[in-house]
Amino acid sequence: MAHERLQFHEMGLDDRLLKAVADLGWSKPTLIQEKVIPLALDGKDLLARARTGSGKTASYGIPVIQRILASKQTVREQDVRALIVVPTKELGHQVQIMMRQLTAYCSRDVRVADISSKVDLSTQRPILMEKPDVVVGTPSRVLAHLNAQNLVLRSSLEMLVVDEADLIFSFGFESDLKNLLCHLPNIYQSFLMSATFNEDVQSLKELLLHNPVILKLQGSQLPDSSQLQQYSIKCEEEDKFLLVYTLLKLCLVKGKTLLFVGTVDRCYRLKLFLEQFGIPACVLNSELPVQSRAKDKEYGVSRGVDFQNVANVINFDFPKTVESYIHRVGRTARADNPGTALSFVSHTELGLLSEVEEALTGDETNSPLKPYEFKMEQIEGFRYRCRDAMRSVTKQAVKEARLKEIKQELLNSEKLKTYFEDNPRDLQLLRHDKDLHPAVVKPHLKNVPEYLIPEALKGVVHPLTSRRRRRKEIQRPEGVIKSSFKKNIRGKNPLKSFQYTGGKNRKGKASQS
Repeated sequence: MAHERLQFHEMGLDDRLLKAVADLGWSKPTLIQEKVIPLALDGKDLLARARTGSGKTASYGIPVIQRILASKQTVREQDVRALIVVPTKELGHQVQIMMRQLTAYCSRDVRVADISSKVDLSTQRPILMEKPDVVVGTPSRVLAHLNAQNLVLRSSLEMLVVDEADLIFSFGFESDLKNLLCHLPNIYQSFLMSATFNEDVQSLKELLLHNPVILKLQGSQLPDSSQLQQYSIKCEEEDKFLLVYTLLKLCLVKGKTLLFVGTVDRCYRLKLFLEQFGIPACVLNSELPVQSRAKDKEYGVSRGVDFQNVANVINFDFPKTVESYIHRVGRTARADNPGTALSFVSHTELGLLSEVEEALTGDETNSPLKPYEFKMEQIEGFRYRCRDAMRSVTKQAVKEARLKEIKQELLNSEKLKTYFEDNPRDLQLLRHDKDLHPAVVKPHLKNVPEYLIPEALKGVVHPLTSRRRRRKEIQRPEGVIKSSFKKNIRGKNPLKSFQYTGGKNRKGKASQS
């Protein structure tokens, strides 16, 4: 007999909430809402696994609003009763929009404030002085306002929500969150919402929850195929490099791309390989402090490991566990944005692929992980270029790249600042220490000759990366990339060009010896 899902009107919700839910077009609760809302209304501490797009915001938003409406029937004093902690300002904004939609008919009774934006604290102070019922913010922003005494929670807070709990620690908020907890009362209800149950979530659970109800709901933890397209392709080591080069250099993959590999050394090897072709890349090295990993704004690295608006995830090395696959692939197709995940699978990784396919398929008929139909024979012409680049990326070059990053960390270290002030000679030596065996970048690899581009891709691919060169090529009817090595020889230093001018003087007459 099929399970009859509990309806919104059967949950004992305020009529104003039910009206807002109806306006949103929700005819029935999602699975997470059906399970979480009744338990939350009973005052239980909850740890729930729910992906983005599963209705999780409303699953905690509805009971938070319901409890505030109920308490206002007896308590008239205006105070902050709920705190919703999020890892990013973008998520904070989304949560505020959802909460305001749910309070459409009770906005005077339940006020919501989002303090996630990185504006001056004094700008947000007037909002907090009005003591909104619900405050949404990142751990660092909330803590800053608590320390500035713009926000006081010790006597009033009744509910704490940590959304995207699996990302809070990995975004570098561990110390901020622990310090924030010191400002909270001894007793309050807690909700932890997470896409995965990783070690960080277990740490948060021990920190915040006492005898929680743990909900591991069935169903996919990743968005469906209308939002997230997942592919796999079987290829061995050399083919992995060949394929990633082709996809990125020929712009077959559009948008920001996050590449996952098995080891830190392979991170640097892949970075140096891509740089041979003029493809910009940065390494997120888990062995370096969070502050170091968060420094590269050019590539959108945010608080350690997160990328903003990731369009594609490529598993260059296939993940070792199903949880790891979900964690990696979950970096794209966040919120309502589309995304693509492509996994390279060697013959030794086929067993891992089967485990992931089985877990993702669940009770469905077809696996969401589809074969990536790509004709490798069409890109054979690029193989010699890839081999050339791979030969340049030696073990010593990888070691040098890692040492260079460690050296930069030493130069940026606040703890060593005083030492270098006392020992300027050491600082000078460190700054002028040269790489002994760097990867040799070969300029000719940067551009793609048109004759190498497969016929099927001509007209789609723009092989030239230089705008200046591209404008010149447009004027050539054949569009063939000609070598620029012998360009503009006249007028250059003859000692470098080794060209004999015939001994002519400025008037064109031969000079006498």
